[in-house]
Amino acid sequence: MCRASTRSLVARTAVNCCAAHRTRAAGPRCPSQRRCFHEYFITHLPSTSLHPDSRPPGGPHHKLPRDKSTPHESRGTHRSPAAAPPMVGASREMTVVRIPLRSAKHHFGVSVSRGTRPYNEDSFQAGTVEVPAFAKRRPVSLQRSASGGMTSELTPAGSASGDPQVFYFGVFDGHGGSDCADFLREELHNYVEKATRLFELESSLSGTGTLKSWPTSVGTPDDRPTAVEALASGKGSLEAIKTHTPPGLEPLKPPEAGSGEKPPANGASGKAELMDSAPPVKQSNSAEKAEELERLLVKDWKELVGGYFRRFKPEYFSRAAGGQGHQTEKAFLAKRNSFGEAPVAETAKDGIGIETVLEYAFLKADYDFVSAQVGKQDEDPVRADKAINDDDILGHPSKSNKSIGGPKRFKGGSTCSIALISTPTPSPFWHPASPSSLITAHVGDTRILLCDTATGQAIPLTSNHHPSLPEEASRLRRYAATFVTDSFGEERMSGLANTRAFGDMASKRMGVSAEPEIRRVELFPAEYAFLVLCSDGVCGHLSDQEIVDIVKEARTPEQAARDVTNFATEVKSESDNATTLVVRLGGWERRSEGGLGSMGTKEMRDWRRRESLDPRRGRT
Repeated sequence: MCRASTRSLVARTAVNCCAAHRTRAAGPRCPSQRRCFHEYFITHLPSTSLHPDSRPPGGPHHKLPRDKSTPHESRGTHRSPAAAPPMVGASREMTVVRIPLRSAKHHFGVSVSRGTRPYNEDSFQAGTVEVPAFAKRRPVSLQRSASGGMTSELTPAGSASGDPQVFYFGVFDGHGGSDCADFLREELHNYVEKATRLFELESSLSGTGTLKSWPTSVGTPDDRPTAVEALASGKGSLEAIKTHTPPGLEPLKPPEAGSGEKPPANGASGKAELMDSAPPVKQSNSAEKAEELERLLVKDWKELVGGYFRRFKPEYFSRAAGGQGHQTEKAFLAKRNSFGEAPVAETAKDGIGIETVLEYAFLKADYDFVSAQVGKQDEDPVRADKAINDDDILGHPSKSNKSIGGPKRFKGGSTCSIALISTPTPSPFWHPASPSSLITAHVGDTRILLCDTATGQAIPLTSNHHPSLPEEASRLRRYAATFVTDSFGEERMSGLANTRAFGDMASKRMGVSAEPEIRRVELFPAEYAFLVLCSDGVCGHLSDQEIVDIVKEARTPEQAARDVTNFATEVKSESDNATTLVVRLGGWERRSEGGLGSMGTKEMRDWRRRESLDPRRGRT
């Protein structure tokens, strides 16, 4: 068979595979491909850019009758000809194309290393998902130029629902094996998409929504653009950012020789100040249906595990279902102002936002994974003869016969951080003039960072869910959880360093759950330079500012991800699995201008590199 015929056969097979996968609800899953995740984004490009050597057809591209055409006489008449002269130059007809996100090195970069471990248990995901848009609508005043016309924008094609595409990024750090991390990589986005349909979430950009629009005056003159004209183009938005150095900011110094001090890192203290979350917004009125779904899920957890789950209250579930109340914008502000809980009637009628959907998707995915492991045979024959609720979890073994994981019971787990980005206009989120909304959901000790364009500072969006975190300690001590301190001075619970994780079925009854820490951030045009997602093999050894400063020195996000991972594995004698994702945002071109640039941690990073090359390192 010739090479061209082989390529044609492969292409037809892939198309048929995806078509079969789209109809998997009516039949079995495609055998030759486990998933058809959208690892690409769709955009419009001129047809001539795809075929530069092609010649456009002559003529003005219209079909006028011959009897309507008249000869053009330049003398004595000012009448224009009926037929325009043939077009000069290339045609501007647009063609929809798919661009693989992982290949777009100027917009996204990823780097993975197993370090000194024999296996790599980390996973990651990047692409687009079919969920309703959750960004705020952009006012008409910001869409018009000074002359009254509409501003020119990059116009990628929308999703199947008609909304601008929602981008999805995730990093999954497995422990005890890669079964749980691989499951989250392959299926977590499907749980999110399915949950949005179950909760009947509507697009925030539809005319019936109650979402507020973006303000016409954006922020203060110190760090955000204030002129409407500055938002008309990417160049204006970038120039409107006034870079400055915050008062009291000093370079990070390495510890003095012989002092015995440890280099600064994030660790498990959780002392980093997190950005305040923006208030949730309403996207669905199906409160009764949502309460029923939440009630059934909470009931399933109580029957399967018991222990902590007999009294746990999910943050974004309704009180009628055993949660703390649907957190809408009105209830969120009331809770923040009074430092108490909003009334039941107020939270029940305000509707549901994407935060509730994400919490349901996380808990549902964790439940399906754990219940699937319950029904499998234990590797230890002695433990296999014991009752399933002897010391693992309570309840009866699962009879669902779910094919999740391997043939044997998997007792490990995985931590997780995902980021969803939605834009109110067809312009992509990395365009300097495009505002967007960022939603993060986090479990464990993986990390998500933002870089402020004006100050150059690292802004953490997640906290490490360790026993030493005050919020986690108060949550778990109510259920008689015991903490121990290991030889390194770190607190652990049942041998685990994380108090929130997927899987870990032996510790579920003591409170190790997959309740996500959810945060909403409104990204103004060019306000932030880039987004970083990394596993604890990176953030466990480097401080937030060191990670951000390494990215500033790179030319592309792809190079930045590679530099961060290489540095994290280089400076640690026994490095863990390391995964880094770098996502370009609107202020990327000015990433090194704010604050101290990349020099704030330069001395510390040079000291770390010298220490790693010291042949006496590791000697006692």
